[in-house]
Amino acid sequence: MVFPNIKNLREDRDLRQRELAAVLSVSQNTYSQYENGVIEWTANNLIKLADYYDVSVDYLLGRTNNPSVNR
Repeated sequence: MVFPNIKNLREDRDLRQRELAAVLSVSQNTYSQYENGVIEWTANNLIKLADYYDVSVDYLLGRTNNPSVNR
């Protein structure tokens, strides 16, 4: 499944896939497959990505338009 907010966050911050791949400790190819919906995101990697961007996992998944993390 493709989650547009994930790609949009990366592009809005002028980051490359390889940079996010390093954050997640995966290869650039694996990150590309995640972003393009070829393979499913793991819960662990979604949490890492949400922490990195300081947004909620719900925002990454498109379940809300509010990027704020509920603490």
